[in-house]
Amino acid sequence: MNQRRRFTPLSLLLLAATVPAICAFATGCQKSHAAEAPAGPPAGEAWLTAQQIKEGNVAYTAVGEETVDDTLVTSGRVTFDDQRVAHIFSPVNGRVVRVDALLGAHVKRGSSLAVIQSPDIGLASSDVGKAKADLFAAERYYEVQKDLATKGATSQKDLEISEDNFRKAKAEMGRATQKANLLRAGGAAASDVSQGYTLITPLEGEVTMKNVSPGVEIQGQYGGGTPAELFTVGDVGRVWVIADVFESDLARVRVGAKAAVTIVANPGKHFDGKVEWISGVLDASTRSAKVRCAFDNPDGQLKPEMYATARIAVEERKALALPRSALVRLGDQTIVFVHTGTLADGREKFERVPVTIDDVEGSKFVPVLYGLEKGAKVVTEGAARLQAAM
Repeated sequence: MNQRRRFTPLSLLLLAATVPAICAFATGCQKSHAAEAPAGPPAGEAWLTAQQIKEGNVAYTAVGEETVDDTLVTSGRVTFDDQRVAHIFSPVNGRVVRVDALLGAHVKRGSSLAVIQSPDIGLASSDVGKAKADLFAAERYYEVQKDLATKGATSQKDLEISEDNFRKAKAEMGRATQKANLLRAGGAAASDVSQGYTLITPLEGEVTMKNVSPGVEIQGQYGGGTPAELFTVGDVGRVWVIADVFESDLARVRVGAKAAVTIVANPGKHFDGKVEWISGVLDASTRSAKVRCAFDNPDGQLKPEMYATARIAVEERKALALPRSALVRLGDQTIVFVHTGTLADGREKFERVPVTIDDVEGSKFVPVLYGLEKGAKVVTEGAARLQAAM
């Protein structure tokens, strides 16, 4: 038989007073335990114990000014040495009757490139003959007038006219002779029988461009109009690399400084040369100046119009810089880990910080442009351990 417990009014009052106290005690206990339980690190931070730091070989150092940037890295383009390349045009109008040099052929200085049949050659020879005859006649007439003048048998006016005609004939003879000599120096036949003009190369090298074929009619340089370039002959034993240097770096580049280039065709090889010339003007659109570097190229691996990566030795400078080992690449972002303090339980706090750097290839220290201040403690070893802990 069940018995119901009956509560007196006094017992009900005591129970009402006790329940809130019990609830408050329970709530206090929960708050105490919650305060003791440490919260996890926020996004972008890692908290490591001393044991974890030791096992992960995590080391950090304060950022300061370092000697950086003793090499300037920029882009460039391989070109001919101006003194070792010839752009060859025809001085005469005519028809190409023979081509003696093929594309890629190695030619000696004075070698025939092509033969052009031109009426200009015969005309030049004819002009010389006519000028010679006119000069002979004018000279004889002038001598006669001088002789008559001494005897008083001619007027002073006739003497002066004959002298003037003699001088004109002499000048015309000089002009015709110079033109004929110019054509002969280029390869024209010495006689007026042949009208062939031999196009020759003024230097030794390789035929890198040929824009002519037998039977083609060509325009000459002395005939007016716009003549076409027929051959390019160049010596690639010594070439130039024209590099672009920004205005901010230009003051540290010196003539005579060492330079080295690499090319896509042979990325593992460095070609050594030196700076020969620095442009005195800037490109208005890129704010950069042209810097010419010269390179010996005996095996011909540096070919004109190749793109190259140029490294120019420059004066060192001081800047806020990081050891290269401190950098971590996350996609297109560069970050570092900074030690930001110690928790109450002894764990060390590390924060992930994005930075902007001036990445100088080959330099031990990398200049920091934005993201850090001097004295910040940056992780230089064990960054992978920190990244895994986030």
